[in-house]
Amino acid sequence: MLNEAATWAASLPLALVLREHAWLYPIVETLHILGFAVLVGAVAMFDLRVLGFGRQLPVTALARHLLPWSAGSMLLVLPSGLLLFIVDPLALLANSAFVLKLGLILLAGLNALAFHAGPYRQADAWPRRAPPRALLHAMLSLGLWIGVIASGRLIAYV
Repeated sequence: MLNEAATWAASLPLALVLREHAWLYPIVETLHILGFAVLVGAVAMFDLRVLGFGRQLPVTALARHLLPWSAGSMLLVLPSGLLLFIVDPLALLANSAFVLKLGLILLAGLNALAFHAGPYRQADAWPRRAPPRALLHAMLSLGLWIGVIASGRLIAYV
């Protein structure tokens, strides 16, 4: 069923246009990378603050500034990623680096949900340091997003 859906996606007129126009795919890929740069940049700045860097900035104040950037970046990342996918979905589904990237994105999302549902709820009451569980979430987040970037780069080589 997944292969049938992938074959259907590859047959869409938009997929054909992306395959046929020499500059369109690189433009979409550039938008995807720019969106990811904003997303991962915002996430990394927040995670580094949770880990203790920039203690003069309250965690919740920084979150109020960075979370809209990371959420807004999804307006570039998701549509551009789907466009890149439909160009050759069967090849991507068979690419271990692509599958790893998707798995790491899922784990990063679950980690963020667990952080916001857990330790972040008491962020205003944190003493000078974040609690150990928050530190663990921040370290895991940084590692997962580095893995997403690395696996994304490896897609072309695997």
